[in-house]
Amino acid sequence: MADLDIRDLTVTVDGKKILDSLCLSANLNEVNAIMGPNGSGKSTLALTLMGHPNYTVVSGTITFRGEDITHLPPDQRAKRGLFLSFQYPCEIPGVTISSFLRTAYNTLKGTSLSVLQFHKLLDEKMSLLHMDKSFASRYLNEGFSGGEKKRAEILQLAILEPAFAVLDETDSGTDVDALKIISAGVNALREKTGAGFLLITHYDRILRTIHPDRVHILAGGKIVASGGPELAQEVEKNGYKKYLPNDLIQLT
Repeated sequence: MADLDIRDLTVTVDGKKILDSLCLSANLNEVNAIMGPNGSGKSTLALTLMGHPNYTVVSGTITFRGEDITHLPPDQRAKRGLFLSFQYPCEIPGVTISSFLRTAYNTLKGTSLSVLQFHKLLDEKMSLLHMDKSFASRYLNEGFSGGEKKRAEILQLAILEPAFAVLDETDSGTDVDALKIISAGVNALREKTGAGFLLITHYDRILRTIHPDRVHILAGGKIVASGGPELAQEVEKNGYKKYLPNDLIQLT
């Protein structure tokens, strides 16, 4: 069994079926890319994996490292090593990035690092990502550009060092510099810890700097094709039309 094993997963949101008997397997120390058109269920898959309460698992299972986590709450999934980088990170006025990350680290790891101890760790990770140290003193995502929000997410990823990270369109709304930071963080964490990644994206741009082991096409709530990096290049060139269900093709 794979480290992350999704079997026949059907998910509804407000009574509407979004994922339909989806199957997907992924391992640690791999990058699996999920591509697909708008409305195909990519973000639903990401949020379901982390146990968002608005997403109802009607049937199927999610197994992580041999344990059925289908109905575990989000905090328990995080403690088992799952991480989600949100497509639209929320703002938390009055809470600095440094304070937020220290609280998250101590809670997740079951430690009690002092402010000085944590700042040493934070400085190390920010240097790795070539980030300005002043970034850590800003309020979390308040007034941030799209690229800055994604940098904050990757810094969180680097601090927490999860076993498996789901990155939901982390490349959307980013400039070239932000994309470099995102790629550096993912590649460094994979090399250091052997973490696994599920990288959700529309385009192959980020896949030129984060090289996937496998690429999967999600359409109509199902994985309809899987292959190597060449699959992303083919989609970039020709689009998704050949992978869409007949009822969706008629709408395009």
